[in-house]
Amino acid sequence: MIEHMKKSNFEWVNFSYIVGYHLALVIGLPFFFMKHNPSWGIWIASAILYFVSGISVTAGYHRLYSHLAYKANKAVEVALLFFATAATQGSALKWSCDHRRHHAFVDTDRDPYSINKGFWFAHVLWLFQKTEPIDPKVVADLYRNRLVMFQDKFYLPLMIITNLICVLFMGYLFNDYVSAFVIGWGVRLFFSHHTTWFINSLAHTWGSQPFSQEHSAVNNYVLSLVTFGEGYHNYHHTFAHDYRNGTRWYHFDPTKWVIWTMHKLRLATGLRRVNTIQIKERIVIEHKKELLATMREFLSTNTTLIEEKIEKVTNELLTQYSQLNQLIKEYQIRKKEKSVDKTLLKSLSLEIRALKKRLKSTWKDWKKTSKEVSFIFETDSSSSLA
Repeated sequence: MIEHMKKSNFEWVNFSYIVGYHLALVIGLPFFFMKHNPSWGIWIASAILYFVSGISVTAGYHRLYSHLAYKANKAVEVALLFFATAATQGSALKWSCDHRRHHAFVDTDRDPYSINKGFWFAHVLWLFQKTEPIDPKVVADLYRNRLVMFQDKFYLPLMIITNLICVLFMGYLFNDYVSAFVIGWGVRLFFSHHTTWFINSLAHTWGSQPFSQEHSAVNNYVLSLVTFGEGYHNYHHTFAHDYRNGTRWYHFDPTKWVIWTMHKLRLATGLRRVNTIQIKERIVIEHKKELLATMREFLSTNTTLIEEKIEKVTNELLTQYSQLNQLIKEYQIRKKEKSVDKTLLKSLSLEIRALKKRLKSTWKDWKKTSKEVSFIFETDSSSSLA
């Protein structure tokens, strides 16, 4: 990873700031706790600020500005930019430009924080190297956003001011300015930075790839707990424009819940999401690839018949999902017509219901076929070991 750090391209400002406050915390915290006992109020207020500033990065910098996953009310944008600035991760313009490049060139040399250059490079060392300058073509839409451009132009003073406001308010509230600075700024910043950096490092290293194996991004439920729902990274890299990262109701994705709540309060509009059928189609395609690759690589027995069965069941599933998608679209179009044909709507509804029933049966066949492959693999492995 060190070979990727060029001396002529070294970012001394970032290095001094990040290494400096880390050293200050390591050296200073023991002395601080010897003489200070921060109140519960300080800890709770710092945790709230950590959450709000973190959500502002994920809901603002990431899903709003980088991926245009929804549109926000201007007052919401101001709030998101205020607290995201306090998170000290650069301007929204620069952050979004780097992130769009990351998606466009993931795992290549043009990826600003490519995991292929090493875990620690992706985690933090990339910040010590100057990245490509902001390309107006990459973030042309953000150049038209006055709030984003204002924040980018005055980022440094705004970063200082937003943090001062938060720390001074916390210090005034609990009459403890020292603890507010150390906990509300230093400790909060440490956790805020590392949880964000985990997305670039751990979320490209440790987890599963149910949606795509064409890139290094992985899904990790545990990671989502400390990254405000960003741990479902394999899904995100496959369907980047979806405002959700965790698609199921039980997926821990507080960023999704905040955006959904804003939508219900009419503070956010145009929420983009991938429909369930497309998601299931992708799962089937990826699982098929995985099954066939496993069989061809590890099984010593003739697998022609089982491969044909996998192909057949997969094609049936994908065909049925495609038909269902078309029927649902047609039903929705017909329903919006001025002179609604109730007979046609009823006919389409019955077709959709019947197709869903067939899909359940085909899905059972698919799961049965997957189990058969697993059984053959286990039997073949046991025979080889014997």
